[in-house]
Amino acid sequence: MNRQSLQRLVELGIAIALVVVLSNVRIYKLPQGGSVTAGSMVPIFYVALRWGAKWGIIAGILAGVVNYVFEPFFVHPVQVLLDYPVAFGALGLAGLFARQPVVGIIVGGAGRWLAHFVSGVVYFATYAPKGTSPAVYSAVYNGSYMLPEVVISVILTLVVLRAMQRIRPMQQA
Repeated sequence: MNRQSLQRLVELGIAIALVVVLSNVRIYKLPQGGSVTAGSMVPIFYVALRWGAKWGIIAGILAGVVNYVFEPFFVHPVQVLLDYPVAFGALGLAGLFARQPVVGIIVGGAGRWLAHFVSGVVYFATYAPKGTSPAVYSAVYNGSYMLPEVVISVILTLVVLRAMQRIRPMQQA
């Protein structure tokens, strides 16, 4: 294993641990899952923007699995896949836009929102108020925490990227 591979592996491990810690620093939490946190998506965005989409997706999938282990919310096996590894893995899409980090973070956040949206329409439709479309309910419910979460992530990720750039120039895979 070369030095760069070892560095990437260590950074992925640290990022996954940070996701778990930051996921538990909540600004608010919704009743059927989802919360606004102190930047819990930032470590995955950092990995994706630094090492590329492939490594960001891997880190996201692993973070989703670890998040499920620490705070499981099970309705159906497909719901678990959508709300954990698929949703968090989608954050890694930010790596496709390494030269435009804000765009990447928005795309990654939208990917996560989409996975939660589909899960909400299929598995949480019963929570929709009478007369409300499950799609509208899921879009609003998931948007109510994902939008602030993405805004927080844009701000904090840019701060982290600037700080890390001063310490050591970014390397792209």
